[in-house]
Amino acid sequence: MDLTTFTERISALTSVLSGVSPDDPNAVALLDELAPFDGDLVQGIVEDALTGSRDGWLLTKEQGGIRFGRVAKDSDGFSVDAVWMASAGPGHCHPRGEIDLLIPLDGAPDFDGHGSGWAVYPSGSVHVPEVTGGSMLILYFLPGGEIEWVTGS
Repeated sequence: MDLTTFTERISALTSVLSGVSPDDPNAVALLDELAPFDGDLVQGIVEDALTGSRDGWLLTKEQGGIRFGRVAKDSDGFSVDAVWMASAGPGHCHPRGEIDLLIPLDGAPDFDGHGSGWAVYPSGSVHVPEVTGGSMLILYFLPGGEIEWVTGS
């Protein structure tokens, strides 16, 4: 397993995500139905992401105690990034929304009020992402790769 193979495998998931709007108030329920966290598709992605994290090819950069890496610049209209967090990250705006796959690693981690599975932020939403109570590996799917960093966060 390497980043190229993982990127190819992630396309099966982004294919599903391309049919879900981050602006749909039922987006999490729809994702739970189409790509359940405990289903084969997502669990295969989780296992591959954990392998990449452990083997060093997934999270190739570090800043402010957060490890991260780019998975794909464009997969079915999404940029895909992986981030390991155990604290707060930089504030940002989601011009076209954001879909996150949350993978708990240790403790009882909470990401902005979410445990394992899916979190969705609608277009125009702003937040300072934070993991408390443990650590998480998070796959971020950004429609059109659009993100705006909030200065001073």
